[in-house]
Amino acid sequence: MSRQYDFLIIGSGIMGLAIAREIKKRFPAASLLIIEKEAREALHASGRNSGVLHAGFYYTADSLKAQWTAAGNRLMKEYCQERNIPVNYCGKLVVATDVKEIDQLAELERRGKKNGANVMLVDEARAQAIEPNVRTLRQALYSPDTASVDPVQVCAALKKDLEDQGVEFLFGTKYLGIEKRVASVMGNIIHTNGGDLAAVKVFNCAGLYADRIAHDFGFGRGYTIIPFKGLYLKYTKNKTDVRTNIYPVPNLKNPFLGVHFTKLVNGEIKIGPTAIPAFWRENYAGFSNFHADEFFEICNQEARLFLFNAFGFRELAIEEIKKYNRAYMIQLAQRLVQHIDPRGFTETTAPGIRAQLLDIQRQQLVQDFIVEGDGHSIHVLNAVSPAFTCAFPFSTYVVDKYIVNK
Repeated sequence: MSRQYDFLIIGSGIMGLAIAREIKKRFPAASLLIIEKEAREALHASGRNSGVLHAGFYYTADSLKAQWTAAGNRLMKEYCQERNIPVNYCGKLVVATDVKEIDQLAELERRGKKNGANVMLVDEARAQAIEPNVRTLRQALYSPDTASVDPVQVCAALKKDLEDQGVEFLFGTKYLGIEKRVASVMGNIIHTNGGDLAAVKVFNCAGLYADRIAHDFGFGRGYTIIPFKGLYLKYTKNKTDVRTNIYPVPNLKNPFLGVHFTKLVNGEIKIGPTAIPAFWRENYAGFSNFHADEFFEICNQEARLFLFNAFGFRELAIEEIKKYNRAYMIQLAQRLVQHIDPRGFTETTAPGIRAQLLDIQRQQLVQDFIVEGDGHSIHVLNAVSPAFTCAFPFSTYVVDKYIVNK
């Protein structure tokens, strides 16, 4: 048995790193270990997202996302400035393609202002002054505070900061289970492929596997993860045809934002992402990371969603699968701009998998952040977009609720 830690975090994505940072801020003398099954930090969703720092205008005011996005945007920019990490202050335009979407732009502006986001409706002329290549009908919603960073660089900086503060990392260390007999008496004994580890408090930040780990501790029983694969096409012709993020008006009934133009921190342009239902949790390409139990479990859930068309899943799945066709995805993006060369999209970026929580009883995708826990274990069950943007205020909330005020 290794020595007992005050805190043990499972997962070294942005959530695990940010929560560790907050714990060390509050309890600098505490012993803290982060275990990660991969060879380094942020190899899954945290390192595969586009790095967009969102402004906070998609979300209803009663949501945690609404509470944290504007503050998270500011805090992440401040952290990057302190660590000399590049930030692309490129902004965002959300455009309308028909009259109905003009009303939806007004709703997004209303939400954004209520959430403390710096957003404004602009006319076509102003939109084209911001982005000469944009195409919109009458109006667009402008978000000057939307920006882009390199998420891998951010996570690497956080890891270095934590190591400098005495936080230990064990990579290649996979969670296998918990010794349930002692979990409520002396803390937690965690079984891993590298041996047993003991900790007073465990934070489950395992992303795609967060639900399974939570179930071991008796939490999250009403939820399961449904993975969705995100693919982007990279525009290699130049970096100048688009100079700001350009998004369509989203369908607010689901958590996906539609095919859009993203300006990366280095100025590169890409379109996407897809939200294609995946068949197992790390279904990135081919049969890599295939697990039969996951395949049958997830296919069963997706078949039920498709059959009963819960939350419009049938139409969503069909529409997203069509985006495997490169020409179709480019066509969707072309509606947002005056001109773009279809031949300029020559590369596909590394796919990402969104760990989207499903409420099993209601058969609905969970659109807000979900955390469950007690004095012994805390489980980040749903940390989907804009979780990267919200990471710092999210971690403050978790530490306040489950450690400081427990």
